[in-house]
Amino acid sequence: QVQLVESGGGLVQAGGSLRLSCAASGRTFSTYTMGWFRQAPGKEREFVAAIAWDGSNTYYADSMKGRFTISRDNAKNTVYLQMNSLKPEDTAVYYCAAGASLVRLRLGGKDVYWGQGTQVTVSS
Repeated sequence: QVQLVESGGGLVQAGGSLRLSCAASGRTFSTYTMGWFRQAPGKEREFVAAIAWDGSNTYYADSMKGRFTISRDNAKNTVYLQMNSLKPEDTAVYYCAAGASLVRLRLGGKDVYWGQGTQVTVSS
């Protein structure tokens, strides 16, 4: 089992940057595909980005490509999301997730672990 704790959210002006962190507990962190999702008020949760267990592959939602960068440090059991050129429409609660594969993450089944979320607010 993996426990996830996000941090780094906050209030930022449009065009600014934030770096989210997700600290994981458990010895098996390095075996999981890690991902970030977000949910804005009144909207469904959406995929943001994911990274393979060894960092060899990264995946992004089209609207985040070129602005967001996902990375991980398996020695620190931590995954990051660097967010640049933020827009007001990026305002949401951002969740970290761990799953056996990208497919499993995207399906969001019972075998996916979730953090509690961190609020990101982008002002115009």
